[in-house]
Amino acid sequence: MNLRTHDVMRTARAPAKLNLFLEITGRRGDGFHELESLMVPIRLADTLTLAATSAGVDGQSGDIRLEAHSCFPLRSTQQSAALPTDANNLVVRALRLLQQRSDCRFGASVALAKRIPVAAGLGGGSSDAAAALRLANRAWRLDWPVEPLAELAAELGSDVPFFLSNGPAVCRGRGERVEPVRGLPALHFVIVKPPVDLSTSDVYRAHDARPESALGARRLDAPLAELASARWNGVGHWLHNRLQAAAASLTPWVHRIRSVFDEFDFVGHQLSGSGSAYFGVCRHARHARRLASILRTRQLGLVYATRSCQ
Repeated sequence: MNLRTHDVMRTARAPAKLNLFLEITGRRGDGFHELESLMVPIRLADTLTLAATSAGVDGQSGDIRLEAHSCFPLRSTQQSAALPTDANNLVVRALRLLQQRSDCRFGASVALAKRIPVAAGLGGGSSDAAAALRLANRAWRLDWPVEPLAELAAELGSDVPFFLSNGPAVCRGRGERVEPVRGLPALHFVIVKPPVDLSTSDVYRAHDARPESALGARRLDAPLAELASARWNGVGHWLHNRLQAAAASLTPWVHRIRSVFDEFDFVGHQLSGSGSAYFGVCRHARHARRLASILRTRQLGLVYATRSCQ
């Protein structure tokens, strides 16, 4: 996450993520699922700007003010969707939680430029929350190390701890156990976000109701061994998302986009997270740009050509 400081204002890019591997390994006593996922941050990113504001009166914490606007193409349905600026936005919840746990009396004024589609399995809200934690940690002069910030991140959402790390990682548990994966080459992707949103909770419920949810889980051992040997040519053989079938049962868009991707020479392709965004792995940047250009003529939704962040 790149941070820039201008006087009292600080700015961060909050990257999206893709799940190259996502397996459900069990059900927890608290109702959540045990996961094992290989996640990579990508250059598609939101931008947050935060400035510390004065403390509240009578010892109260200062206000958290958020302004949010979309940066999507004008024809996108995402453009007209109102972005929440209250406690329904994970940025506000993250900052209030940090205020409470640090006993901080400063407030914050935050501007969010939204480029990552919502309800897409790309982790935009989680990334925004992690960026807000990092920015406020500096702006409020808390100087907390990563570990206590990660504890707060885990309370906010399963993907938030990942975005406090830099680069690809294997995430386990609910997502709070983050193990960085070093030395990976850059990967190039094409992403399609269809004109339909998917609720993460709805997708997990659909997964639990499917007979195959009881099948044995795949393991990440073999993909990690290939990664350690830099054998990226075989990535298409081990891409895996256990939630894809459940998401496909909720919307025909998953099968439709998969069928279109099958027409082209992607290294591999699948759903990201709980969807609805679908991505393909490309051989290089030119390959990604060419396929993205073609897919934009197919009226599938928003189309991005991007690459992983290292």
